[in-house]
Amino acid sequence: MPSAINGTNGSGPEDQVQRSNIKGGNVESQTRCLKPMVNSGSLDKFTNRDLTPIIGREFEGLQVRELLKADEQLIKDLAVTVSERGVVFLRDQDVTPQEMKTLCERITQAAGSPESSSLHVHPLTENGSELGDQISVISSEKQKKGGGLTHQLSDVSRFASAGWHADITFEPVPSDYAMLKIHTLPATGGDTLWASGYEIYDRLSPAMQSFLEGLTATHDAKFFLEEATRLGNPLRDGMRGSPLNHGSSLQATHPVIRTNPVTGWKSVFVNKGFTKRINGVTKDESDLLLQYLINLVTQNHDAQVRFKWNKNDLAIWDNRSNWHCATYDYEAARAGDRVCSLGEAPFLDLASMGRREALGL
Repeated sequence: MPSAINGTNGSGPEDQVQRSNIKGGNVESQTRCLKPMVNSGSLDKFTNRDLTPIIGREFEGLQVRELLKADEQLIKDLAVTVSERGVVFLRDQDVTPQEMKTLCERITQAAGSPESSSLHVHPLTENGSELGDQISVISSEKQKKGGGLTHQLSDVSRFASAGWHADITFEPVPSDYAMLKIHTLPATGGDTLWASGYEIYDRLSPAMQSFLEGLTATHDAKFFLEEATRLGNPLRDGMRGSPLNHGSSLQATHPVIRTNPVTGWKSVFVNKGFTKRINGVTKDESDLLLQYLINLVTQNHDAQVRFKWNKNDLAIWDNRSNWHCATYDYEAARAGDRVCSLGEAPFLDLASMGRREALGL
């Protein structure tokens, strides 16, 4: 990764070339990951399988409580595995929300998150929440009352694919990793899908890749202001896990294409839930481009993985380079706990590569 992102003080010609390769980012929230991380293979001793060629890996018999006792190398390898495979699944976890927080903190720190970043506090988290500010309760019972993104999307669309999103991209410093454990679920239904932003980037033509790499997009969640009023909960406008995440604007500008510092791979970084406008083009052009990019996500099932939850299963994913979408095809109660860590302010390193190029595919 270039010194302009990592906070070193080089000033020679090589450093200036590196700086010229960088778009976006913020000097107050820079990754500490100086170059793409390499997996040492310490997780290979655990039985695992890739769920598709492109995205998803499931481990058997690996418990979060084992990971909490592990050395730093194994946690680094977990971070790399999540970032490379997009999402990792751990079955039948005996783990508390507090232990989830601890593991998420270890993963993001091992992956080089800025020292200013910690766990996210969602703007709609209730004061005095039973599980604490940094735990989001995912509950179908709350959704039935019309809470959050579910209500906003259901008001405008009857397509299940309208729910595709990456978490909290409306923040200047969005999430790097997220962790969700489902502890209450219906007998059938309620699956979650993930899609690879690396693969969507790779499906663009070189000319379109180059064009989009020159653009930014506005991400906006102002509908949370209406939700807070409607639900009678004050919006959390103090610091939400990063000094840059505060106030009630709930809006940020990010590169359309970003580089994941852990892998060094480029990914498309717009989503249905929060991206309102591609900047630097007309609104008509923005609408066409956003629709095309979102269609690439929703209409390519070979860039997706679908996960059927069992009780107490846990997923860990990289929000920088993936989208996810819940499936609301059930009536019985479904609930779980989610933790999001914050990474770096999104940036694009023009010298970085797409996944397929990097892997020689």
